[in-house]
Amino acid sequence: MPRAAIQWYYMLRESMQSAFRTVILNKLRTLLSLMGITIGIFAIIAVFTVLDSMEENIRESLSALGSEIIYVEKWPWMPEDGQEYKWWEYLNRPVPSMRDYQQLQKRLPNARAVTFFAGFGATVEYGKASMENLAIWGASEEFEETRNFGILKGRFLTPFEMNSGKNSAVIGYTIMERMFKNIDPVGREIKVKGHTLTVIGVFEKEGESFIGGGSMDQNVLIPIKYMATMVDLRKDESNPGIWVRSNERIPIDQFKEEVRGAMRTIRRLRPSEKDNFALNQSSVLNAGIESIFGIINFAGGFIGILAVIVGAFGIANIMFVSVKERTNIIGIQKALGAKKYYIILEVLYESVLLSMIGGLIGLLMVFIGTVIVRNSFDFNIYLSLGNIILGLFISTVVGIIAGLFPAIMAARLDPVKAMASTF
Repeated sequence: MPRAAIQWYYMLRESMQSAFRTVILNKLRTLLSLMGITIGIFAIIAVFTVLDSMEENIRESLSALGSEIIYVEKWPWMPEDGQEYKWWEYLNRPVPSMRDYQQLQKRLPNARAVTFFAGFGATVEYGKASMENLAIWGASEEFEETRNFGILKGRFLTPFEMNSGKNSAVIGYTIMERMFKNIDPVGREIKVKGHTLTVIGVFEKEGESFIGGGSMDQNVLIPIKYMATMVDLRKDESNPGIWVRSNERIPIDQFKEEVRGAMRTIRRLRPSEKDNFALNQSSVLNAGIESIFGIINFAGGFIGILAVIVGAFGIANIMFVSVKERTNIIGIQKALGAKKYYIILEVLYESVLLSMIGGLIGLLMVFIGTVIVRNSFDFNIYLSLGNIILGLFISTVVGIIAGLFPAIMAARLDPVKAMASTF
């Protein structure tokens, strides 16, 4: 090993040992220094962790909608011109009808499945137990090909039950858990708006969705033809729509234009007339989420940086005191031939060490918080590797910046005056 490398190794080791001794011997000062940077790192990483987890949960909820599905509805999910949500124009549109659904089945050879769907909120009763504001979904027989799901108990609706409009229902996991407790719900009868439904199956647990009605856990699915006896499918109250799943062989944008052309033909719209229907996609919401969370992340990062700056000032203040206390020791080191960079590195090591310890404690606090939230609420929150690296990087940078000026001040001390110091 070259002589210069050996010298650097010993210099770094001695500087690190000196920094450790200073930290250990001055416990109160170390504690005060750690508090500021710990709170700062906790604040900024906690903000990013919550935001990242929220974004991931929302994207998982959107994935249930399917990227290859076009939703033919009355209301668009986002402004159609990209600027203003013209609700007054959308208000006069007709809702998708059974005729539209039947015609789309005939006119879309590239469709894997075309499903008619409707839904409303209602109270579900079983004996003395009841749950309010549950989503009652009605769908045609193609639902199984359009929406991914699993069956925990019993079975799914058969094509015969769908087409005949039988009063059969598949309920969500949460409904089974809260209303039936230890009873097997399959074969039991529930009531919705005075109608009796026979439970034939239970959906597998999907977890809470961040988009309304996205999870099946609190939903009841029944044949659309039976739903027609409960609500008017021609009105907004039933929220009717048509789900069209594309064949994977063609691009989704091309398929969307096929659906648009078919709907315009079915509605008999002239070329000069605007669409009187909306074609919604999950990708539109994804784009909106990116822009929204971009702004929120910037705001959260700005607030977190302010907290980190407060911690940096705390460390800088403690390092100035540390240099003052060790003035005569620094003078002796310089008199014995210690170079300026050695003094600078020694002070920087102490500053970075303090900042890193504070950062690690802050990250540990965030991790404990994620465990508590995950076990207490139905919210998938996690501390990502990226945020851990970010926290350590910020701690290191803060340590360097906070210790730089005290280190330079120590390196510029006059050996004679420093040794004579009685501070």
